[in-house]
Amino acid sequence: MSMMKITIDGKTTEVPAGSTVLDAAKQLDIHIPTLCFLQMEDMKFNNMVASCRVCVVEIDGRRNLAPACATPVMDGMVVKSNTIRVLNARRTVLELLLSDHPKDCLVCAKSGECELQDLSEYFGLREIGVAGEMSTYRKDISPSIIRDMDKCILCRRCETMCNEVQTCGVLSGVNRGFSAVVAPAFEMNLYDSVCTNCGQCTQVCPVGALVENDHTWKVIDAIADPDKVTVVQTAPAVRAALGEACGMAPGQSFTGKMAAALRRLGFDHVFDTDFAADLTIMEEGSEFLDRLQRFLDGDKSVKLPIMTSCCPGWVKFFEHQFPDLLDIPSTAKSPQQMFGAIAKSYYAELLGIPREKMVVVSVMPCLAKKYECSRPEFAVNGNPDVDIVISTRELGHLIKRMNIDFDKLPDEDFDNPLGASTGAAPIFGNSGGVMEAALRTAYELATGETLAKVEFEAVRTLHGVKTASVQVGPHTLNLGVASGLGNARELLELVRKGDKQFHIIEIMACPGGCVGGGGQPYHHGDMEIIAKRNQVLYEEDAGKPLRKSHENPYIIELYEKYLGKPLSEKAHHLLHTHYFKRQQL
Repeated sequence: MSMMKITIDGKTTEVPAGSTVLDAAKQLDIHIPTLCFLQMEDMKFNNMVASCRVCVVEIDGRRNLAPACATPVMDGMVVKSNTIRVLNARRTVLELLLSDHPKDCLVCAKSGECELQDLSEYFGLREIGVAGEMSTYRKDISPSIIRDMDKCILCRRCETMCNEVQTCGVLSGVNRGFSAVVAPAFEMNLYDSVCTNCGQCTQVCPVGALVENDHTWKVIDAIADPDKVTVVQTAPAVRAALGEACGMAPGQSFTGKMAAALRRLGFDHVFDTDFAADLTIMEEGSEFLDRLQRFLDGDKSVKLPIMTSCCPGWVKFFEHQFPDLLDIPSTAKSPQQMFGAIAKSYYAELLGIPREKMVVVSVMPCLAKKYECSRPEFAVNGNPDVDIVISTRELGHLIKRMNIDFDKLPDEDFDNPLGASTGAAPIFGNSGGVMEAALRTAYELATGETLAKVEFEAVRTLHGVKTASVQVGPHTLNLGVASGLGNARELLELVRKGDKQFHIIEIMACPGGCVGGGGQPYHHGDMEIIAKRNQVLYEEDAGKPLRKSHENPYIIELYEKYLGKPLSEKAHHLLHTHYFKRQQL
């Protein structure tokens, strides 16, 4: 690879051909501010639209200032990033952006996390020297995401994430001039579009134009209602990132403190979605073994591969984009919805209360879960199995709002029976984790033998697509794992074309899996943060005394006392679902 020599502010370095001035500056530890630039490390997606011009620099031999994020390095190039001309240009750009931006920072959901706000402070802007008409746009509110385009700075990061990384094709620039806006086709609402509600657009939006639909006040109202019994469940990936939402560094598990905090918030029963993850493996794993056996017996009606159905963003993606494959995914509900169904049937009966008296609250790393719980098939006579979903970010805000000193809380356990789990459950939050958990149980159920080593490193991956083959008794299983919907599309095209025979495919909508979910503390595309969360869940798995879902004593009890066996009529009624062909606009 040819190398290019470049000098920036008197410092010289060499970078590979094709690098940008911004790349070279980072190598020299020279700070050049950016706003529209987005780089997904290790995923090779760069947003180089250069729309904001905050990163402009002087280049010897050029008359105009150049955007560092989109200007390729030339051999011998000399750059100045700190001249008066450059600083004045950046300041002017910021003033122009602010002149057409709402001044409601005090009530903005991104206040404190807003990159435009940070840059204004960085440049010491205390007055805006330009004024004029401000653009206005209607607010679009979906169950998961709020679009407030009055705050949009047309950086196009969301467009890069939606179209290039996730390949959903929902967001793009429409109209021209002062009427320009980033929106779905025909400026339809997100709810009516092919949006999967994954929330990755909110992760990369530098301002408050795209944020989650906050439901924390609904939670407060439910807790305060003396006529309601409040039950909370927490997804596996939440424990790996909640500390970040409360001001701690990434890479720490706060499972015990999370349970303690939820009790102090006033929930009547504090449970863990990990319990339902173990339950999901019992149903999904049994469904796979049943399909595999019938396939091997020559049943032509059986479709393989079976695909995991835990991720609602992924489910909506294939409903829109691959309606010809609707009979392939597992019919098992997601752990969130399984938990809600069991809480409002089995557990409500144990408490002796009607389901309508119970409010089930989910804490999720995923904004698509807000949409999922609103799907009509997950309700009984209009009463939803899960009533309210809040994100990891929202729980962090709620803990602060209630003046709970999170890092000083004692570690506490979840309540039983819906709080017990094995090590197979927390890894559900990682890409490859559902597959690994399923293999642990499927192997022992299929062979009757005890696994000497429960780790299946062959299916572990932080991003992208991974394929592997694993021996389960006499069968060689071909496996596929993908995180990020663009990667999911790659695998599904192989299935559609019949280019490769898979037996099981696991897909998660978000890069890295749920640990990189749209409702997690903002990672801004930094895969290093996601990797640290990933490691937390594997460590939690390794520290559990039981590490296979079928060994969970409370799961065994649930089947003995209530469900009968996996795939029973009652289990099918409560724990399985169906899918719908949706429009592809």
